[in-house]
Amino acid sequence: MFGHSRTSYVCLPCRGAYKQGYGDGVRNCPRCGEAMIHVGSAFQPPKRRDAEGWRVLSVVLHAGLRFHKRGCCGDGSGYRPRTLSEVKARTALARRTGEPFAEALARPVV
Repeated sequence: MFGHSRTSYVCLPCRGAYKQGYGDGVRNCPRCGEAMIHVGSAFQPPKRRDAEGWRVLSVVLHAGLRFHKRGCCGDGSGYRPRTLSEVKARTALARRTGEPFAEALARPVV
């Protein structure tokens, strides 16, 4: 019934994003063979040549944030930073307020 549903996985070293079916188990990158990270179905990857975008994505993913659709209408995953300056501002906010880093990253307004 849901066999056609697909979700995104990324390989940070290759800067590759791939849509694959849902399921258990490790997904390996078709380019390098390394394990990929499940990022969710609301994910839009940066362009492969966008080094800053992939660096920001790495910070977001290592903080534990993903890009899953919210609600019944699939209205996106909420705010995620797109620039290093946004990441730096939220890092400073987390240090200043004691707020968990992942929550500070997901906050739309600093």
